Formats: sequence, C-alpha cells, structure tokens
Amino acid sequence: MEEISGVRYKRTLLKLSGESFKGERGFGIDPKAIQYMARQIKRVVELGVEMGVVVGGGNIWRGEEAEAEGMDRATADYAGMLGTVINALSLQDALERIGIITRTQTAIPIQSVAEPYIRLKAISHLGKGRVVIFAGGTGNPFMSTDTAAALRALEIDADVLLMAKNKVDGVYDADPRKSSQAQRFDSLTYIDALRRRLEVMDSTALSLCMENQMPIIVFDIFVSSALEQIIKGGRIGTVIADSVSVPLS
Repeated sequence: MEEISGVRYKRTLLKLSGESFKGERGFGIDPKAIQYMARQIKRVVELGVEMGVVVGGGNIWRGEEAEAEGMDRATADYAGMLGTVINALSLQDALERIGIITRTQTAIPIQSVAEPYIRLKAISHLGKGRVVIFAGGTGNPFMSTDTAAALRALEIDADVLLMAKNKVDGVYDADPRKSSQAQRFDSLTYIDALRRRLEVMDSTALSLCMENQMPIIVFDIFVSSALEQIIKGGRIGTVIADSVSVPLS
C-alpha cells in the first residue's frame, strides 16, 4: 500500500461492540453515539486510511442470554447476527450522511439491504476509499463477533485490529467498573492475555490473532480523538502483540 504521511496504520479493522451503539442508554441504539463514532471514523478516512468495521449486536440481542432462557443456541446466535445487521445499517447511514461512502457486507445473505461478504470485493472497496462494514459475524453460530473481527482483519490484510470499547480505556486485571483497585496494562503479550483469562476478546479470536501475529489495540472509542491518535501512532489504550514486535514506538 502507498505510504501516507503521518499515519502508522494504512489499513485497519475496527471492532465496534454492541455496547458502543447503546451509548448512554441501557439498551438499543443511541443516535448520538452512532453520530459520534461516524465522525471519528470520518477523521481517520480523511487521512487516507482504509477502514473496515466489524459490528457487534449485544445492544439488541445476546445469544447466550437467550439460550439461558431455553432457546436453541444456534437459533439464538442467528438472531444475534440479524442484530448486527441493524447496527451496521445505522452506522452506514450515519457515515453516508457526513459524506463517507460506505458498503455493508453480511456473512449471511440479506441482499435486499447489503452485499454478501466477498473478500476480494471488500478489498476493492477499501482501495477506493470506501468504509466497509462487516455484519453477520462469521455467518456461523457459536462464533462471536470478536472472532469475526479477527478473521476479517486477517482476510483484508489489516495492519492492526482495533478493539473499541464503551467507557473502558484498555485491558485491566479486573473489571474497572466494579473494582477501584483494577490496574490497566499498557501492553500485553498474547500468551499473557490468554493465561490471565483477561476479558479482551474470546479465546478463539485471541488465539487466531496470536497465530497470525495480528497486533491488537484495546481502547475507549468515546475518548475524544482516540481513534485518530492511534492511527498516527499515539500510545492509547492497551497493545497486545508478541513479545518481540510491539506496534507502537
């Protein structure tokens, strides 16, 4: 890819959790939160960065909770995939309203509202400066959207996987919302994150990144300009990489 002055990462995969979409609300979609995230993405795209986005759906539906209530797990997970499509379309609309050309691709066929996921087509869109939103997870039950994010990051040959959180500014040794003694890590190796069972992402996604040396940065999307600062090489959040190659100077 062509060098872009002042930018460390040329192609990125941003994972937006369902928690991010609910913003200040307890459930559902907060329009203000979506508009804010769209503006942050726009600032990065205008730097010349190619941006793919994987969206979660936990603000609308959680398959594990539905299973606990007696629903078949596979069926519950497919319902969750539809929740990610709702989030993807809401983000696409917010981006296009501020002038960012966006394409949504889904891992499950919903051709009336989005393109099917085709790897080479996604890469072509990115090369044309379009934001590509990946919805529907991996298209398979029992797989989280974290795993989808790791997979898509590898498939599009991203430089980094950015795990955006809602009001959690990195990886802690305990839940910072429950413990005032929780300590934040500036950096971790993949092995440390797995051994400590830290709530970074599910173990399948983390293992996939480790096996393919995909660096991960966990940060709070609602910290002003955090996304842009990371793209420019700033030390924001927690970096997870191998013990030798940490992607920040």
